[in-house]
Amino acid sequence: MSTRYFGSPVARIEDPRLLSGGGRYVDDIALGGMLHAAFLRSPVAHGRIRSVDATAARALPGVHAIYTMADVADIACGPMPPMAPHLLIKTPITYHPLAQDEVCYAGEAIAIVLADSRAQAEDALAAIELDIEHLEAAADARSAAEPDAPRVHSNRGRNLIATLRGTHGKVDHVFANAAHRFTENFALHRGGCHAMECRGVVADVDVHTGALSLWTSSQSPYMVRRFLAAYLGRDEPELRVVAPDVGGGFGPKANVYPEEFAVALAAIKSGRPVKWIEDRQEHFLATTQQRDQFWTLEVACNSEGRMLGLRGRVIHDNGAYAPYGLILPATALASFPGPYAFEAFDIAIDVVLTNLVPTTPVRGAGRPNTAFVLERLADRIARELGLPREEVRRRSFVRSEQMPYLTGGKMRDGSPVAYDSGDYARALDLTLAKIDLAGFEGRRAVAKAHGRLLGLGFASCVEDTGLGPFEGASVRVTPAGKVVVSTGASSQGQGHATVLAQIAADALGVNIDQVTVKAADTAAFPLGISTIASRIAVTAGSSVEIAAREVRGKALKVAAHMMEVSETDLDIVDGEIGVVGVPGMKVTLAAVARTLSGAAGVPLPPDVTPDLAATGYFEAKQLAFAYGSQACEVEIDPDTGDVKVTRYVVAHDCGRLVNPKLVDGQIRGGVVHGIGNALYERMLHDEQGQPITTTYADYLLPVATEMPDIEIIHLETPSPRNPIGVKGAGEGGTIPAAACVISAIEHALGPNAPPITMHPVSPQDVLRWIVQSRT
Repeated sequence: MSTRYFGSPVARIEDPRLLSGGGRYVDDIALGGMLHAAFLRSPVAHGRIRSVDATAARALPGVHAIYTMADVADIACGPMPPMAPHLLIKTPITYHPLAQDEVCYAGEAIAIVLADSRAQAEDALAAIELDIEHLEAAADARSAAEPDAPRVHSNRGRNLIATLRGTHGKVDHVFANAAHRFTENFALHRGGCHAMECRGVVADVDVHTGALSLWTSSQSPYMVRRFLAAYLGRDEPELRVVAPDVGGGFGPKANVYPEEFAVALAAIKSGRPVKWIEDRQEHFLATTQQRDQFWTLEVACNSEGRMLGLRGRVIHDNGAYAPYGLILPATALASFPGPYAFEAFDIAIDVVLTNLVPTTPVRGAGRPNTAFVLERLADRIARELGLPREEVRRRSFVRSEQMPYLTGGKMRDGSPVAYDSGDYARALDLTLAKIDLAGFEGRRAVAKAHGRLLGLGFASCVEDTGLGPFEGASVRVTPAGKVVVSTGASSQGQGHATVLAQIAADALGVNIDQVTVKAADTAAFPLGISTIASRIAVTAGSSVEIAAREVRGKALKVAAHMMEVSETDLDIVDGEIGVVGVPGMKVTLAAVARTLSGAAGVPLPPDVTPDLAATGYFEAKQLAFAYGSQACEVEIDPDTGDVKVTRYVVAHDCGRLVNPKLVDGQIRGGVVHGIGNALYERMLHDEQGQPITTTYADYLLPVATEMPDIEIIHLETPSPRNPIGVKGAGEGGTIPAAACVISAIEHALGPNAPPITMHPVSPQDVLRWIVQSRT
């Protein structure tokens, strides 16, 4: 082959179109006769709907219709299907497209207004008379778990909906014989999605066939089709769902939302196309969030600081509904024991409903939570025993010679967790060498002379990637010699088209500019799952490899027939199939494609099927485990409590790198996300469940001027569990980042300050700890 793309930092093929204004997002879609939607949302966290009087609102200029759930009962009714059923949830706890009798969080949609413009629709909201009986709310998961707590749903007996438990080994025996045992409590606070593009939906019904088309800013267009079709009682092919260009997802856009159903129902009911674009305040109120977990853990170790056992309990705030089942808490549980070789553990997670926005995975899902508590406990052991923090980790890591390593944990499908490959100690060593651990005390002395506190923190993690069951791909060479890759895997800015084009171009021996990738349109490719859990490089990438290799084999076979040579004598270079060592004896892929397109009365070559195309479905039966370590330095102003991250180093192993430049981008973005979790993002509610931080004046996000340069070291340990040897890279930057930053802050404050067992931390928190360290 003349070009080798796999492993090269190829520039994103998506960028010329996007940077020149050619992107097509949901809000760019304009259909004839389209109406604009706005939602009447609950002003209270818990209440019973007495009445909705829209008489005056319907009379306003430009208003075409206002629907409640009762108004669309002739089309469909009842709660939405559960996206991820679980045996422990006997009765699904899902939204209605529009709340019917009871509202269970502030911001829940009650009615939808359709008007000629969004402004007119919003004006009509103010004219609707909503009568709600206020009910007592449960806004804190800890008190909501109590048997006598106010009920989040009036018809449910308790707010505790499930207890998940993960056990391994003889935990009581390990603790009884351990040299040391330490107990700690942790509080990990709720945060949001905050993608650049908010959610949005456009729905249209074909007046001739009744077919429904939906464009949605989603990570899961095929799941939207599946569950919407089930809700409407239709066959899936009657619905077309498209995820056009999507401006970030980070997990919450993987959900199937009530607004998607409500907009579809409104389009069917009105007979007009309907568009709804979420505004930023709605994003704070109604897009799912993550976190609010409260942990009590006890760790056992030997006299040398090696971690041996872990046990404890977690209260997990699931919000008002369980649209994503128990996936978020189950992912936190499945993330144990992280990179450490525990002899035993026993962890229980109580999943509790509250009258707050439902929680679902945000970048990393429950993995950052588990990484945080494990890394904080490693630092606690080092602190108590007077050991170097890195030594506690080195002595506790799973060793490279133990791979593949059965952790004793279970994935959410019940299968055993088995790490496939890696060298965790090496990743930590490389990170510490890069950040110059040996020279840190000298830098700290310089900072102290300038009135600053300097701290060094580090953290490690393991990430399960390549979640099954599959993503598929078709590869086709057109009669013009172009290569078209089709897949269900949706992109939210990761660069999927570039990565898949690199794989296809290498397999077929063509230039990458000859490859086009079409994705996330249920009319273009039949099946898909979702862009979640760092799975697309493994699943869709492997499927492209399988399909492209099949196309290559077919092309060589037909070319050998056309030139009357052996297939083994052929190679493909720049789209031409030639006899190796015989210049000029060649045919083009285009010619082969034309031959397989057929002509009347002309037989095809023997033993081949029409069309130069193939479809592949890689079934990911085992996970590929990425891993890494991070280290950072923070500088603290002791007068203000302000924390600045001044240096950041990441060592990361995601198997074979398809495109190092794109992996760098994923890691850097993930680290910034984690720094935001550690220092900035705090979604507050009052005792009645009312959201308090609903603008960016109150809810802080990290910005470029506050971020350090992030230095990256790539390790490449190929995974043996897929044909291209890759592991996922989308979340590894985030998973240990909060733990890393908090470790550095604690280190800067010194041994007299209290252990930090929470995030995010504010300047006020830091000042309080500085005062405590001086008393």
